Amino acid sequence: MSKSKLLFDLIMYVNSRRSFTAQEVADEFGVSVRTAHRYLMEISEMGVPIYTEQGRNGGYRTLKNRVLPPVLFDENEVLSIFFAFRSLAFYESLPFDADIESASRKLLAALPEDTRRKISQLETVLSFWSPKRGLLAPYLKELIEAAAENRIITMGYQSKNSDKERSVAPIGIYTNDGLWYMPAYDMDAGRIQLFRVDRILSLTVSEDTYTVGTELREWLQSYTISSPVRLVVELTREGIRKSRSKPWYQPILLEKEREGGIVGLIDMVIDRNEIPFTAEFFAQLGKEARVIEPQEIIDHIRCHAKDLLRHYQ
Repeated sequence: MSKSKLLFDLIMYVNSRRSFTAQEVADEFGVSVRTAHRYLMEISEMGVPIYTEQGRNGGYRTLKNRVLPPVLFDENEVLSIFFAFRSLAFYESLPFDADIESASRKLLAALPEDTRRKISQLETVLSFWSPKRGLLAPYLKELIEAAAENRIITMGYQSKNSDKERSVAPIGIYTNDGLWYMPAYDMDAGRIQLFRVDRILSLTVSEDTYTVGTELREWLQSYTISSPVRLVVELTREGIRKSRSKPWYQPILLEKEREGGIVGLIDMVIDRNEIPFTAEFFAQLGKEARVIEPQEIIDHIRCHAKDLLRHYQ
């Protein structure tokens, strides 16, 4: 085996282990202990983060942020990775201390000149833009780890009217429209609720565990209607356009335009718990939407309009 091949295999060996001895390396690669020490020093100088432990049971240990071994990518794979990095550029908070700019620089530095030019050209015409939020979510890493280990957390949470302490079991973390969200089983309420991560004021992860019984992907794809309510909304052309920006509303075009410029219709079933949220959305559309039913949403919108009028009197 050539020395370069041996060093490459040694990097992969080191990255797969937390701790090891020079004797174990010597046995694995068929070299002397002295040579094993020398090779370990060489890969350390190459940037692999390992350090020695003194004492009877000493040896070598890898740092937590150990370096990945070299991987060969074709051009399309490189483009996919680079623009995946760029899609995260607008997030104020990222888990695991992700350094997108540093990773992008390293990736670009390893590319041939023609590929770098291609990426530079693509950056002028392609962007994964997301609203730049000034809201920090400092507990992302801890929440992800708690969800992975089924840990119960106690958090100070900024609710609508006051700050409260909540004990929950996180299912996972996801992002939407530049914000981070955490569905979690609320131990006091006895049900799964959705929390904004930037509204978490303090966090304590306990040793206690609780298995929710559903995974994040399953929760995201599920929409359980326990108390069905029919929703019927007439829409103008602009109302259709704005409603289609929300994936849970699927307006259909009418065969012919109605009075008042009504060209579309939403006719679906929602859960009664969604009435306040739904009323708020269609109130924002103003004259571009007219709710036909249920009456509860109409009443919500009327109350909202009256409160707004009083506010500006």
